[in-house]
Amino acid sequence: MNRRTSLLIRTLIFLFILNSLSLFYYFTHHHSPKPSSSSSTLKSSPFKVNNYLTPISHQTHFSKPWPILPSYLPWPQSATTAPLRSCEAYFGNGFTHRRDVLHARDGAGWFRCWHSETLRSSVCEGGRLRMVPERIAMASGGESLTAVIGRREEEELPAFQEGAFEVDGGGFVDRKFLVDREFLDRFVPRGEVTRHTMRDLIGKIRIVGGKDFECDEWIEEPTLLVTRFEYANLFHTVTDWYSAYVSSRVTGLPNLPHLIFVDGHCMAPLEETWKALFSSLRYAKNFSGSVCFRHAILSPLGYETALFKGLTEDIDCSGVPAKELWQKPDDHKTARLSEFGEMIRAAFGLPLNIRRDGKPLFGHNVLFVRREDYLAHPRHGGKVESRLSNEQEVFESLKSWVSGYKGCKINLVNGLFAHMSMKDQVRAIQDASVIIGAHGAGLTHIVSALPKTVILEIISSQFRRPHFAYIARWKGLEYHAINLAGSHADPGTVIKELTDIMKSLGC
Repeated sequence: MNRRTSLLIRTLIFLFILNSLSLFYYFTHHHSPKPSSSSSTLKSSPFKVNNYLTPISHQTHFSKPWPILPSYLPWPQSATTAPLRSCEAYFGNGFTHRRDVLHARDGAGWFRCWHSETLRSSVCEGGRLRMVPERIAMASGGESLTAVIGRREEEELPAFQEGAFEVDGGGFVDRKFLVDREFLDRFVPRGEVTRHTMRDLIGKIRIVGGKDFECDEWIEEPTLLVTRFEYANLFHTVTDWYSAYVSSRVTGLPNLPHLIFVDGHCMAPLEETWKALFSSLRYAKNFSGSVCFRHAILSPLGYETALFKGLTEDIDCSGVPAKELWQKPDDHKTARLSEFGEMIRAAFGLPLNIRRDGKPLFGHNVLFVRREDYLAHPRHGGKVESRLSNEQEVFESLKSWVSGYKGCKINLVNGLFAHMSMKDQVRAIQDASVIIGAHGAGLTHIVSALPKTVILEIISSQFRRPHFAYIARWKGLEYHAINLAGSHADPGTVIKELTDIMKSLGC
């Protein structure tokens, strides 16, 4: 007990020191000159002070602190380079090639990108960056789903005019655009993405003189700019969450950033998690005028994360406890997905110190993730494609089996996720000893599962895709699959597989 207490104290001291170093790094590497005392007092009208236009209003918002995560490992900056195609390069900070595009001069703007050779993507950031919403063609975004039924996806994705974003060049402007085609091809390549909105955004950024850098509103806190694709699909949204999380860590932010959706999608249930993960959320088109950022971070597309690229690339990584990597680093092992899963649970205020040893006091929860009909987005008819044609029969058979099982107490949980809040969904995942489900986006929640959780995926012949086998592997979770000849599962086969799993859990 004394050894455990001593270890806990040492861990807390280490995390305190690490957080202090993070704060020091941020404030020494993200310096942005503050307005002079004369200009900072003039917030209600745009008077010129020292040839610069004083902004109309400064918006200061509360920023949430980073939670303490048991699986957290340091995110090294440019001094340390993760080996190419290593687990850290895929899932952690492989963004170590720094390219400064615009250096700050006399209080003007700045812009740089952190490039990953492994992911062929960049996290870019800048200061004194201005967004002009009227130069972005897209829907307003944030509407209720029922108000925009039938709206085309093309109306929701941003089309940027020249100068949709501009950076303050101060008194020296040597070119019109911030970057050229050669830079984009090197640091923000289009790859397989047919409409690369973040590349298009960066390509349209103009440099303007300090005298012309006028702002209707200032946002003082670090802010993430995110464009979402397939925003109503949990798997694709998790890739967006992960990209935003990595971007926040790579740039060394001292607190959770604020968030702006640079897209015109309507509201969706997944927005609940976006709001929980970050300090605040707004849509770009909801601003009434130009908005200037002291520090803006451009999050790469979810398609550029290891979670998505791993579907077509061989990412040789196994999930292990962070403690193991502290003691013995290994380029083929990672704890980053466990760290990220803890981040999601912490965002909802769920406990992180749960240990699963022996038989649970109230029995093992077996969570059956169901596929339900629901209206997902404006172009959706409300019908979910069946991946398991006799899902209800399988569920009822499991209920009957559980009621007569003598090995231990089992609680079969009916995972009707379409009718549950995101917090309740994550809680159900956290409380489960075994997670069962047909192949479908809902299984992506296993990123938040506890260690020693067992996954059983039922896969129809039409959907033999490796999404969840890979996530389980990268998380270090035990994974089993029942591959069907069609879409009909034999309940007896499912019960036999589950029985073997429960016996392996000592049940």
